[in-house]
Amino acid sequence: MDNTDRLKDIAPDILSHPGRENRVHILTLDHILATDVHERVHHDPRMKHYELVRPRRTTIREAAAEIAGMARDTVSSKVLIIDVRRATLPKLQNVYNKIVGYNRRDFNRLCYTILIGDGPVNLFQAGKSLDVFVPHLSAHRIDYHPAVFFYDPFLHYEPNEIKLQTMHDEFTLPDNIPRRLVPYFMEDRDIRVDRIRGYFRATDKSEQVRLRRLRKLRRLYKKRIAEQFPHHKGQLKAWLSREGIRLATERLHLYPLFFEDWVYDVMQKAGRK
Repeated sequence: MDNTDRLKDIAPDILSHPGRENRVHILTLDHILATDVHERVHHDPRMKHYELVRPRRTTIREAAAEIAGMARDTVSSKVLIIDVRRATLPKLQNVYNKIVGYNRRDFNRLCYTILIGDGPVNLFQAGKSLDVFVPHLSAHRIDYHPAVFFYDPFLHYEPNEIKLQTMHDEFTLPDNIPRRLVPYFMEDRDIRVDRIRGYFRATDKSEQVRLRRLRKLRRLYKKRIAEQFPHHKGQLKAWLSREGIRLATERLHLYPLFFEDWVYDVMQKAGRK
C-alpha cells in the first residue's frame, strides 16, 4: 500500500477529489423515490447524458447493502441526492457519515448535495407554524451541507401511520400516500405512492400533459399548505417558487417543484470549479 492509499484509509475526509464526472448518486432505500428521481433527471433534455447511479434492489436490507457498497464511489460524482426521511435515516446514518467524510472537503465546490426528506415529527402539532422546520433544516445543514433541501409531502407520515413491526419483521415503507392527502384523490381508488409518483412525473406523456399535471400538483400543494398553515398564506408564493421559502437562515423547497432545474444548476456549478 503506497502513502496515498494509506491516507485514504486513515483520513478520507481531508482529501479532495478533483476530476469528478457528470455523475449523480441517488441515495435512498425507497425504490419508488429512486425511480422518480432517476426518471425526472434522465428525461430532462439538459441532463439526458448524465450518468445516474442508484440502488437497484427493492428490499430495504438489500438496498442498504448496495448504498454501503457505493459509499467510496461517491467521490466520482458532482451531485449527491440524499433521502433523509426520518423512517429510514437510522438505517443509513453510518454509511451517510462515511459518504460525508469522503466528500466533505469538496462540498459546495466540486460536489453538491441535494436533500429530499419529510419534516419534523411535530410538524402538524406545532401551532400552525412553519418555524418548526428551522431546527430540522439546521441539523441537516450541519450533517450534509446541502445546496438545497426539498420537503416532500408524500414522504411525510404521522407516527400512527407507520406500521409497527417486531424485531423479526422485514422493514417496509408505506404503500399508500399519507392519510391527510387522501381526500385530494378521492376520485381515484388507486392511491398507491408509485402510481401517484408516475402520474405527476408524466415522463411518458407530452410536454403539454406534463405541465398540466405539474400545475395540478402545485394547486394541491397550495391548497393543502393554506389549510394547514393559515398564518403563512403570505409566504405561499415564495414556497411554491424556484427560490423556495426562507425560514431564518435556511431555505425550504417543495419536491418535485423545480427539482430538475436545481439538479442541473448545481451540476453546472460543480463543472465550473
